[in-house]
Amino acid sequence: MKRRALLLVAIAILAILPGRAAQAPAPIVILVSIDGWRWDYIDKTNAPNIKALAARGVRSQGLIPSFPSVTFPNHYTLVTGLVPDHHGIIANAMVDRSIGTEKFTMSSDTAKNPAWWGGEPIWQTVIRNGGKSAAMFWPGSEAIKPTYWRAFDDDVPNMDRVAQVLEWLRLPEADRPSFSTLYFSEIDHVGHDFGPDAPELLTAAEHVDAAIGQLVWGIEDLGLAERTSIVLVSDHGMAATSSDRVIYLDDYLQNDEIEVVDWSPNIEINPATTSSADAIYQKLANKHPALAVYRRADLPKWLNYGTNKRIPAVIGIAELGWTITTHAAAKARLESGRSFTGGGHGYDPRYRELHGLFIAAGPGLRRGVIVPEFRNVHVYNVLCKLLGLAPAPNDGDLSEVASLWGRTPFPQVFNRWGTGLTR
Repeated sequence: MKRRALLLVAIAILAILPGRAAQAPAPIVILVSIDGWRWDYIDKTNAPNIKALAARGVRSQGLIPSFPSVTFPNHYTLVTGLVPDHHGIIANAMVDRSIGTEKFTMSSDTAKNPAWWGGEPIWQTVIRNGGKSAAMFWPGSEAIKPTYWRAFDDDVPNMDRVAQVLEWLRLPEADRPSFSTLYFSEIDHVGHDFGPDAPELLTAAEHVDAAIGQLVWGIEDLGLAERTSIVLVSDHGMAATSSDRVIYLDDYLQNDEIEVVDWSPNIEINPATTSSADAIYQKLANKHPALAVYRRADLPKWLNYGTNKRIPAVIGIAELGWTITTHAAAKARLESGRSFTGGGHGYDPRYRELHGLFIAAGPGLRRGVIVPEFRNVHVYNVLCKLLGLAPAPNDGDLSEVASLWGRTPFPQVFNRWGTGLTR
């Protein structure tokens, strides 16, 4: 009898304990990409909101992109955990005759065809597990669609992008997305046009930082802060380019013997019907000191690139800061008032200049610490863990990012007082 009474008391105590698992609020995760934000921009720009987010969460020394270090392949790696060689978005431009004769490009309707996109993006993982997801712009989201999504329009102001995410979060609990993406492109545009050390970058950083602050305060105002994780990433960094570092492809190959699938800084070439891959390789290999040339089967192992059928027969990879073009294209560029001085990416991801940003703040994550850099292939598993979902098969390894996690299951993530966040 005494034992039964003690058991009833224990059950009663458990029933009134706050935060017990049975009533724990469903987690919310927002993945924010600042396209082209290099790992060191946080320390060289005026970004109080981003810095405050890092202080309230965990920041890595960098996020190592997958090869090629360009926008579409790496954004899709972030949400699938697969390297480009495995998810199929092997470049910003591709050909695949099994899908059709039209070349895949970022701005064409080909990018809306799900046949190009392999793997399972995180928004589909959420849906497969009975949840709802949303995308305020993200490569792949117009092909394999989340529950809610917006068609990409680069003219949409940063604050309007934030407003859309907050509008989705205002939905009733049953309709609210547990996972959302948010994408900013301004930093990448400025980096290309002016370079990674230009004063124009400071202004662009302030614009994006203000939008991040608006997002954080919006979440606070909705009363969702304690259950929300914000994961802030970038797809790649940026390297300085100049007119003194230009490789002219037509010094070595003629237009009628090649089909160039994608250009600088990685030249991806298939032979025309009048030529062969071996002939192209022989004419291009070891001809320019700043250009490494490979047959597809001979690409270095560390690139994790070379088995996908969409990868062209011959690949030329420029050294950091170099641009590949033709004499005619260079002439047209200069006549239009543009030069090759600015910024670029796409190079070997081992270059530190190509490394991006990773900050995460939310329940269970460490606070106020900086951890070693890691590969972006692990981010998908991080998102799944934050959402409490089993990941789809992928190339990442959660043990590689174990340093992100703390012991407190549901800490106060954002506090209106004393965070340093600015409206």
